[in-house]
Amino acid sequence: MEQTKYMNPYLAGVLLGLLLIATVYITGRGLGASGAIKSYALTVVETVAPSHTSSTKFYQDYSKEHSGSSPMMNWLVFEVTGVLIGAFLSGLISNRLDLILEKGPHTTNKIRIAGALIGGMLWGVGSQLGRGCTSGAALSGMAVMSTGGIVTMLAIFAGAYLFAYFFRKFWI
Repeated sequence: MEQTKYMNPYLAGVLLGLLLIATVYITGRGLGASGAIKSYALTVVETVAPSHTSSTKFYQDYSKEHSGSSPMMNWLVFEVTGVLIGAFLSGLISNRLDLILEKGPHTTNKIRIAGALIGGMLWGVGSQLGRGCTSGAALSGMAVMSTGGIVTMLAIFAGAYLFAYFFRKFWI
């Protein structure tokens, strides 16, 4: 099965920039994913343990009782759901739906899966401590020329290059 090439990355970058501008213009804020994850988590907690939700301040601030509507009726939920559906459709159209673990020759499947799970959990905790995810802070911040957004993007790339230097042995 031959793989179809993806969109030109430069064109995709320009389109992402235009999407950011349109999002800021239409909604008054940029793109981000952590708010949607919070809505998904809150909905699960409200369903499984409603008494815990009503007795915990964090959940009370975001719950249906406080806002008057379901946490799932947040535009970020629709954004992230659309991204997931779009990614699936993109993979389907370009014949890239193989379930393979991409990893370097010096690592195992267990290490790759553990690293992905640990990285995902750290992302979740970090996004809550930082009051937003990297896409919201860096991309949306840079779209409006925020000093904080520019510094965040520089810190993300510097941290990634430093981190990659120490962990490159797993991939090469």
